Amino acid sequence: MAPKKVLRKVGVVGYGRLGQFLVSRLLAQGSELGLELVFVWNRDPGRMAGSVPPALQLQSLDALEERHPDLVVEVAHPKIIHESGAQILRHADLLVGSPSALAEQTTEQQLLEASSHWGHAVFVARGALWGAEDISRLDAAGGLQSLRVTMATHPDGFRLEGALAAASSTGPRTVLYEGPVRGLCPLAPRNSNTMAAAALAAPSLGFDSVIGVLVADHRVLPAALQAWNPAPLRSLLLLMSPSKAPLYP
Repeated sequence: MAPKKVLRKVGVVGYGRLGQFLVSRLLAQGSELGLELVFVWNRDPGRMAGSVPPALQLQSLDALEERHPDLVVEVAHPKIIHESGAQILRHADLLVGSPSALAEQTTEQQLLEASSHWGHAVFVARGALWGAEDISRLDAAGGLQSLRVTMATHPDGFRLEGALAAASSTGPRTVLYEGPVRGLCPLAPRNSNTMAAAALAAPSLGFDSVIGVLVADHRVLPAALQAWNPAPLRSLLLLMSPSKAPLYP
């Protein structure tokens, strides 16, 4: 008799568009991927009503230990990593879907210390940064002297904060920010994750030397009109493989 397949228990934090797609995929095909969904948490529990089985709805992140997750996937907001990342690492590996959170040095240090203390790994989703492995290899070989990442988005697609919140485009294409990625992440936490992933892939440069350029471009289709690409989900699932070495630290 063949031994029973052991499934890796996964919890999902965040139930926006990516979280919804990820949860539906895990519910439909989790066992095929060697995964079992054990909880879903969202800041607004009402968003889960009617689509997430009540037994899987987690009312408080403080109670995640009761679900015994092997891996917690954050696809919510950098604030979750700031507030709860180290606590999650007490109980499970953590996949950070909002790597812009790691631009804050205190948060980065807390995760490093928690990972070392509790023996749980931190993974970082590369998202749209398809060249992450090449950047990492080039950096490790000492051949990376500079790195510049430009992201162009329709103005309607921005969710900016601080000094950039009042920024406006003055033409068909406006550069809103050009400088170190560390300075951009707190101003555009939802629009700088790819740049943050690049900074993590090139530790010799890091958040202070990788240059990010954020562009408002009216020629890019508004998010509401774009055909959503689930490619970031595929990268998340790839990183969930137990045989995959942690990308960070």
